[in-house]
Order: sequence, then structure tokens, then C-alpha cells
Amino acid sequence: MEKYRYSAFDQTGNKISGVEAANSAGAAHLALLERGYQTVEVSEKKKSILQFEVTKKLVPRKDLMHFSRQLAVFVRAGVPIMEALEIIAGETSDKLLKKCLGDMIERLQSGDTFASAAAAHPETFPSFYLGILSSAELTGNLDGVLDQLADYLDRDIEARGKVTSALIYPAVVAVMAVVVVIILATFVMPKFVVFFKSFNAKLPLPTRLLLSSSNFVGHYWWALVGVIVAIFIGVIAMRRSRSGKARIDAVILHLPLLGDLVRTSIIERICRILSSMLKAGVSLPDAMRVTAESANNAVYSRGLATVREEMIEGQGLAEPLARTELFPGAARQMFRVGEETGTLDAQLATAAAFYDRELDVKLKRFTSLFEPIVIVFMGVIVGFVAIALVSAMYGIYKQVKVQ
Repeated sequence: MEKYRYSAFDQTGNKISGVEAANSAGAAHLALLERGYQTVEVSEKKKSILQFEVTKKLVPRKDLMHFSRQLAVFVRAGVPIMEALEIIAGETSDKLLKKCLGDMIERLQSGDTFASAAAAHPETFPSFYLGILSSAELTGNLDGVLDQLADYLDRDIEARGKVTSALIYPAVVAVMAVVVVIILATFVMPKFVVFFKSFNAKLPLPTRLLLSSSNFVGHYWWALVGVIVAIFIGVIAMRRSRSGKARIDAVILHLPLLGDLVRTSIIERICRILSSMLKAGVSLPDAMRVTAESANNAVYSRGLATVREEMIEGQGLAEPLARTELFPGAARQMFRVGEETGTLDAQLATAAAFYDRELDVKLKRFTSLFEPIVIVFMGVIVGFVAIALVSAMYGIYKQVKVQ
């Protein structure tokens, strides 16, 4: 069992916090609900720096989308859930998903509900998925909700694909720039050092700077690699602590160009998840809790958790959201209209579609600006090398001619 930190309101309305042992975050949340607590946040208690995994294996979103579509078809056709899970498990090629479905079948046979069986596998089902499933079991609309989840996952995969494809070319160009610099410093320049020394001539300042840099990289490459590894480990360690992750996420949001892109992507995801959960019949406080956990950004997660607390205290939704200053005016207005007219789910869906289009525009703008920056950087490096070499050649020629 893992340990999960939680903060919640007890039956008297007092805010409490503590640690709950459970198989998953979803199971911890259910255990707290059974005790009568209204949870604000549930997060995994971090292990020591020597115990963490660099990456945690998860079921791909595409496989989860196909699973949702297939299960919706079986449920709509009247096939029992256990039989449907057995058929899907036999056809899936993902080993992690197959193992998860096998365990879910065993849990269902022992009397667990479908939602609680799924909650034992956070590596397969995101928190928003579990929240919607719990609501679907209460309403009896499991097939429709599964279709809705598949639609959300399909749009999420498409949005992630847009970001990835937009960043591939700039990333390749940036890597090539670094490779060119390394080749020049470690292979090309040492040959010129021997050539320049043979003439015993005084070299100009750009050439001396270039040779010194090349000599440093050639002799102390291990120190540079060590610094890079140390930075990498330090960033991972920071992201595993709540305060460190909050600092990193805050810095990312304030980066030029990239920060605006990330902010738009987060707002689109928040609107999409919240809209999907409200359409599925999930209560607004529970939907806000799950959305905060699914924001993938500590600044927004903390802001949404604060909004949820104020909303539970009776301050509504639109005003607390506006006070966070995390959402642009258009989003705040849509929240306000949805709250006042009782069409919050529809307004959120409209906002998600709007910010999806905004994300497309900003991705194109980002790539169009990033490409020339990288090209100019490469031009400066190559130009500096050319000037250093040409000025050295010219200086040597003049000195030899004078002699």
C-alpha cells in the first residue's frame, strides 16, 4: 500500500490534514468519503530522493481511449461488464492494460464495484476518469459516459499531438546547433591549434577565446557532463517536492512565448475536464477537486483548490476564480455566465473549444518565432568561428610576410 497526504473538511466544517494508506489516490479518496470527509486534495506522499523512479510507466492515452470505446459498445449491447473486460483483455496488446483488466475482473468477482476496481489502478485511469465513472455508476448511464470519456481522450490526444509535432522541428534544429558546436570544439579546433603553434605567431583575441573554449571543452568535458547530470537530478528532485514543483511550474508560466503556450494548454484542459465531469453528473465540488489534481501544474492546482474551498464556504465559483488571476477575461466571463444561467457545462465546453483554437494559433506563432532564433544562434556561432579562423590566418600571413 502507498501513503497519500490529504487535506479535507470534517463533519463540523473544520479543515484537517493527514496521511491515508491506500492502494491508489482514488481508493484513498473513497476511504475519506466513507468517513464523512469532504476532500480538498489527495496526493501521493513522496519517498526519499534515493527511492524515486525517474519515470513511472503508464497506460497510453490512446489505448485507454480504445478501451473506453469498446467497453461502451459492449455495455450498450447488454454484455455483462466482466465478460466485456475478459474479451477486451484478450485482444489488447498493451501488457500493463492487460494486467490491469485481469486484476479488475478479480475485484469484480469478489464484490467490488466497477469504479472501485478501476480506482486501484491509477497507472491506467486518471483521477478525472475515476470521478466520472463513480458518477456513472450512480446514474446508470455507463455506456454514454464511456463514450464521453473516449471523446475527451481523443481530443486530449489530438491536443498533445499538436504540441509535440510543433516542437519537433525546433528541437531538431536546437540539437543540431549543439552538435555543431561540440564537433567544432572537440575535433576541428585542436587541429588548428597545432597549425597555429607551428608559426609561433601572436593570435588575435577572437582566436584566443575560441581556442581557450575548445581547450576547456576538450579537457574538462567530464565536468560539463557532471554539471548537466547534476542539474537533471536536481530538477527531478525539485519536481518531487511540492514547493519545488510549484517553483518550477511558476517559472515555466513566466517564460516568454513558452509560458503563454503552456498557460493556454492548461486552461483548455481544465475547461475540458470540468465540462466532461459536470455533463456526467459529477457534483461541482468533486469535479473541482479532480480538475485541480489533473491540471498538471502546481500553480493552477493550488489556485483551483483555493477556489473549491471558497466555493464550499458559499462564495460561488466565478468570483473566487477571478481572484486567482490565473484565467483571462474571456474565460472568467464564460464561467460567470455559466454559473448565473445554470449552463456551466455548456459554457465550459465552449471555452474549451475556444482555447483549443487559441492553442493552434499560439503553437504556429511559437514555432515561427523559435525557428529564426535557433538559426540566428547557429549563424552567430559559425560566424564567430569563421571570423576567429580568418583573422588568425590573416594575422599569421602578415607576421610571416614581415619577417
